[in-house]
Amino acid sequence: MRIKRLLIRVSLPLLLLFVTQTLLAQNREITGKVTDGKDASPVSGASVQVKGTNQGVSTKADGTFSISVPANATTLTVSSVGFKETEVNITNQTSVDVTLEASGADLSEVVVVGYGTVRKRDLTGAVVSVREKDFNKGTFAAPDQLIQGKVAGVQVLNNSGAPGGGTTVKVRGNSAITGSGQPLYVVDGVPLDGRSARPGVDAGFGATPSGNPLNFINPNDIASMEILKDASATAIYGSRAAYGVVLITTKRGASGQPKLDLGVSYGVSNLMRNIEILNADDYKLALTKFNAPAANNKGSDVDALDAILRTANIQTYTAAVSGGNENAKFRLSTSLLDQEGIVRKTDFKKYTVGLNANFKFLEKKNLGIDFNVISSQYVENVAPITNTAGSEGSLIGQALQWNPTESLYKPGNDSLNIAAGGGIINPLAMSEAYNDNSKVTTILGSVSPYIKITKDLEYRMLFSINYSTGVRRSSVASYLNLPAIIDKGRAFISNNELITQQMTHTLNYNKQLSSDFSINALIGYEYMKYTNKGSSMNAFGPDGGGFGNYGLDYTNYIQYSNASSRGISSFIDPVSELQSYFARAVMNLKDKYLLTATFRADGSTKFGSNNAYGYFPSVSASWVISKEEFFKVNFVNDLRVRASYGITGNQEFPSGSSQTRYTFNGPAAIGLANNGNPDLKWQSDEQINFGLDYAIFDNRITGSFDYFVKTTSDLLFPTTPIQPSAPGATVTWKNLDGEVVNKGFEFSINANIVRSKDWSWDLGVNASFIDNKIQNLGAPIRTGALHGQGVSGASVQTIRNGLPINAFFTRAYGGLDKATGQAIYPDGEVFSYQGNPNPTTVMGISTTVAYKQLSLVVNMNGAFGQMIYNNTLNNVINVANLVGGKNISRDIYEDPTQEALSNRVTPSARFIEKGNYMKMANASLSYAIGDIRFIKNATIFLTGQNLFVITKFSGFDPEVNVDKSLNSVPSVGIEYVPYPPARTVTLGVNFSL
Repeated sequence: MRIKRLLIRVSLPLLLLFVTQTLLAQNREITGKVTDGKDASPVSGASVQVKGTNQGVSTKADGTFSISVPANATTLTVSSVGFKETEVNITNQTSVDVTLEASGADLSEVVVVGYGTVRKRDLTGAVVSVREKDFNKGTFAAPDQLIQGKVAGVQVLNNSGAPGGGTTVKVRGNSAITGSGQPLYVVDGVPLDGRSARPGVDAGFGATPSGNPLNFINPNDIASMEILKDASATAIYGSRAAYGVVLITTKRGASGQPKLDLGVSYGVSNLMRNIEILNADDYKLALTKFNAPAANNKGSDVDALDAILRTANIQTYTAAVSGGNENAKFRLSTSLLDQEGIVRKTDFKKYTVGLNANFKFLEKKNLGIDFNVISSQYVENVAPITNTAGSEGSLIGQALQWNPTESLYKPGNDSLNIAAGGGIINPLAMSEAYNDNSKVTTILGSVSPYIKITKDLEYRMLFSINYSTGVRRSSVASYLNLPAIIDKGRAFISNNELITQQMTHTLNYNKQLSSDFSINALIGYEYMKYTNKGSSMNAFGPDGGGFGNYGLDYTNYIQYSNASSRGISSFIDPVSELQSYFARAVMNLKDKYLLTATFRADGSTKFGSNNAYGYFPSVSASWVISKEEFFKVNFVNDLRVRASYGITGNQEFPSGSSQTRYTFNGPAAIGLANNGNPDLKWQSDEQINFGLDYAIFDNRITGSFDYFVKTTSDLLFPTTPIQPSAPGATVTWKNLDGEVVNKGFEFSINANIVRSKDWSWDLGVNASFIDNKIQNLGAPIRTGALHGQGVSGASVQTIRNGLPINAFFTRAYGGLDKATGQAIYPDGEVFSYQGNPNPTTVMGISTTVAYKQLSLVVNMNGAFGQMIYNNTLNNVINVANLVGGKNISRDIYEDPTQEALSNRVTPSARFIEKGNYMKMANASLSYAIGDIRFIKNATIFLTGQNLFVITKFSGFDPEVNVDKSLNSVPSVGIEYVPYPPARTVTLGVNFSL
């Protein structure tokens, strides 16, 4: 018995060990990593499942996974939103790498729309979503450049080549009689004011261009941008949506271990394209050829433009940490952009910090709260480059005009060559004498608690505040030979403050009512309050000695100035409030028939008392033809048609415009600012849209076509009394009769041309074709002011019936008389239509070629059919300059017909040029290194921006939009000595820890 018990004690553990090892031998561990086949980036949250079972896991933030599988398992199924499902053979494998290919048309993808989200399959309006992986590559101060050339019907223009310069975005053409014509931007549910807190300044030689109101956002923090184009999509934003809506969604934390993402880059910038003027040798020949004063040959050889330009450095540093679990997620990010401008003494330095978090509470996790904070501060050093410079010019014009045979320095020493009289300004002296520093600080914070009342019904509240303040200090040294500055100097100090407050309540019902029918319904209330105020001071130095030379900027002791020359002002706009009620319902029957209806009522203090509320309805429908039983085309994966109709509005006019309002004009002086108008109301946009979406050949080719008609009426305009009223007569804001009609066709096509294990090639093309006309307008409206010598008070654009908006309207030009060298004007002083400044075609091309871990991304954009007025050629580098010892355009010098020095400087069609262009906006070559010890997902890249432009335009850049507005009416397509665009090449690396 004792031996038996001993055998049992020994054999039982051995038996248990054998059974355990046998059971364990029936399972094995598979590890791996899932990456995007387009750029080898990790795919987090992908589903990895043993085929034929419910056994599965999700990939981590870095794309890795580990799964225990049965011994006889042979296949894993890997899937993720936006990618094709992939099967992986794991026979005799312990580790696998999985590459997912984009599906091209994932209709389950969620798209952000106003005040919520919908499935892509449920969209009935013209909405385009651009994800992070499809953004333009490069270094950008603001996010609007991320989508340039990416969306059909959307044109993005750089107003200035300066770092942090403003941008114009036009959705489906131009219809702005007043205001900016820019779309409404909404960041994580918070509508932006659309203005920048950076104060403006005019130092006596013109107003500098405005900054970009989106500069406070870190482009690296953006996950997606949705562009709402038709009234069906935009009507939910009512009286602010006439020019389209851009929804910006920032990145969020993901479940998993904390992850640290890091990025660093360094680049250099140079002048992209020059204006052709004469060098010293040709200038000497020109003096003889044109019989100009020989004394204007000063004997030197200089390039003044090159003297004020430089090779600029640009650096970026980004860091973001994210993590959490299903009940608490967070993301904290920070960035530094340090960008020098190619014009000396200009730069842009921006610091950002972003924090967002989501928390879920209670046992059912049906109570939650979202926090979001975006904080930013950017500091600029601004050049004396202005939109409205007179005969003395601003920095770029002075450099172009400078006599190339005259030294910038006095002979024998290093002091600047500054003439005693005015008229010719040494550009290097202007650069040295002018200091302009701007600092803008912004904090956008929001908190959004929500509760899921049932699994289908959710209430959410959003409170946000957007606070932005700007400080600007500018000074001009007393040695500069401008008449108002010489021996005095001048100083400016300005402060602005913008505050937007928001309270939004929404109730969302999303229910699959039956197997065939679902509804996504929303009702909401919103209140918004806008505050804008500021102050400024400017002063000249004391007569005789000016501010003196104390080693300080004049703004640091402005009290030393001449008391009689000081100017002090402050303002606060009437508070603008907006109260809104809105509703939307999206109905889906059998995933074939879809209907969306939207309604918004806006009550605004901007409107007159007789039109306190505006009402904005829309309706749209979609039919999925490919799901019909009669449709038996095998290569068509999806085919649907859309139709929509809606009304949106525009209230982009000054607060208080409907009221009789007064201003304080000086000591004990009060003046009338504008007359009241109780009937003033919103500008109305009525839009019809027909569209078609398709996916063919296993979703390898996808695209859409849209035709739209947009009619803008009740045009907002500040009218003045009929002549002969006194100059500066008080305006009355009114809604004019007349319409701006934009008709157009747009398409986009995306093709996955090559898709193999090692190679892939994607190509995307989009284009829009737009016709613009004014109709039923009363009197014509002038705009397009010109500046420079000889054109005081002149303008070249009109808004009148039968012509496109902002049509060029000036003298016809018949060339130069070969006998006299004088310009021929066939119609004399009779003005007529001379060209359309609005492009009739806007297009973008994007392509990505990848081989294993190496990828090349190229993005191009262009515009065709538009004309540009070359105000620079007309009034800065014309032939008359030779008489006064200034430079001229090379085109004038090389013209077979010699122009007479006495030919008058006057606006005409001579200076209207074709503005067609195609630009290599950015190209990026990257290599996915992968994991190196503790470093994960390392990628190195080389990116070029503004590499070249194909055009016949003679200015710096045909992508131009210098502000030449007149009486609050914006201009289009006028070039006037802008800050030149830069070509930038950047080398960088991104990785995770």
